[in-house]
Amino acid sequence: MFNGAVRTEREGVGMEGYKKHIFICENLRDADSPKGSCGRKSSSEIKIKLKAALKARGLEKVYRANTAGCLGMCEHGPTVVIYPQGVWYGGVTTDDVDEILEKSILADEVIERLLIKDAKKESPNEKIGFA
Repeated sequence: MFNGAVRTEREGVGMEGYKKHIFICENLRDADSPKGSCGRKSSSEIKIKLKAALKARGLEKVYRANTAGCLGMCEHGPTVVIYPQGVWYGGVTTDDVDEILEKSILADEVIERLLIKDAKKESPNEKIGFA
């Protein structure tokens, strides 16, 4: 029965129960798209590795990593966004996952070399017409 809270019995926590949400863009565009395509740049492998790393540490009920559709920053892909901090990373590879987990997710540090510096200046939702 839905009581207004987002909750799944299987996971045992509602969305409000997570400390952070990590969205990994897996949008798939045509191979010749001038915007690029996160889904064609190993973004699903990034998500799989991050989810496995969280699970290995017993953190999968504390931090939520999941697939996102287009985040509007295709030219920077693969794109990873961490909320509630609003940190946007671009050009992420599977080799970056452990550093993102250690520094950004667990220690609230920003990894400057991955940071999409203009992400906060122009809302991706406005950029793709959702705002």
